[in-house]
Amino acid sequence: MSGFFAALVPFTFGVLGVFLANIPISLSGGHIPAPLLALMPVYFWCLVRPDLMPPAAAFALGLMEDIFSGGPAGVWTLSFVAAYAVVDRQRDTFAGLSGLGAILGFAAAMLIASSTAYVVVAIYYSHLPPLAPLIVQIAVTILFYIPAAAILNRVHRRIVGPLRSDF
Repeated sequence: MSGFFAALVPFTFGVLGVFLANIPISLSGGHIPAPLLALMPVYFWCLVRPDLMPPAAAFALGLMEDIFSGGPAGVWTLSFVAAYAVVDRQRDTFAGLSGLGAILGFAAAMLIASSTAYVVVAIYYSHLPPLAPLIVQIAVTILFYIPAAAILNRVHRRIVGPLRSDF
């Protein structure tokens, strides 16, 4: 594949995650919140190819999540950037995880993003929002990360490739 096309794949997967998570159709009748699908490619490619998922891409995907989810502006933008910053600073630790450890690594990133969102919403509305919906969203997102990681890994190996791009 061409280097330019491979460079677009991580961000495209993030955009696809934003759209899929915010489709106004619910298979559970609105009882289970949609998983935060856009955070998955941000986390995955921040670890394996940070040159293709820079902080600006995490910012843009968070902004898109804010726009499409209809929540207060900046909540997911700041959350994605905060999760990215922690994962970026601890890349060697996170990248060394495999199996259940890799899922727990994503769970840590999801917890950071969700905690940031919770604090921002609490400040925005001047009261603490209920925790139950956030806890369910964390659980659903982590559960969805298991098959998503396999898909992202396969796409990474077949399309993106292990080497840094030379543009």
